[in-house]
Amino acid sequence: MSALLRYQAALLLRSQRALPPVILYAAFLGIGVQKGQPVLDSLGWAAAALLPVAAWLVRICATNEPSAARSCVAAVAGPERAHLACVTVALVAAVALGAVATVVVTFISDPTSADHRIRVSAARCGVAGLLAALACAFLGTAVGALTTRPLLRSPGRAVPALLICALLALVVTGSPARAAVSALVSGSQTGTVPVPVLPLAGAALLTAAATAVACALTSRR
Repeated sequence: MSALLRYQAALLLRSQRALPPVILYAAFLGIGVQKGQPVLDSLGWAAAALLPVAAWLVRICATNEPSAARSCVAAVAGPERAHLACVTVALVAAVALGAVATVVVTFISDPTSADHRIRVSAARCGVAGLLAALACAFLGTAVGALTTRPLLRSPGRAVPALLICALLALVVTGSPARAAVSALVSGSQTGTVPVPVLPLAGAALLTAAATAVACALTSRR
């Protein structure tokens, strides 16, 4: 499995197809995060913006290989393991991106409540922001796994489905991503630092289920 992960990571880096989502994420941060803003609000924005980027990274990894190369890898390692490696590399890339963003946002933001009256711990806010970013990265990975091959092969269907599902994952009641981001925003208003562990656990479970479905269908399609 480690060889498959290295292979998929090399494909992602060498293809340079990861640049557009990374640039998009940087643009999101540039628009929504400014130096001196309340830290929890800024971390909530950074976490929410990561979800569609994570979904996009899954699509990139799942479609990075030519059909012939993908067939050869599937024949050698098995289609389920080959697809699992694609999803895993995309998730790791999204997590790394979110971790870097969390550190930067925590460093440049003001460790206060939304009204700048209550001081909060920057370190604790950074941990809360990282947990929220992980929840959004996981749920974005689930969205990507369910809106690309083998479930949806046509870009005309897959791309709109990815965008719609990513939006719904951020706004629908009960979504782990919405719960994690809302916890940060609410904490900013009250001057308390949340610990969004439950949203992270829920997102991880949904991602595991979505990935299992996608990998199972890979061998059949």
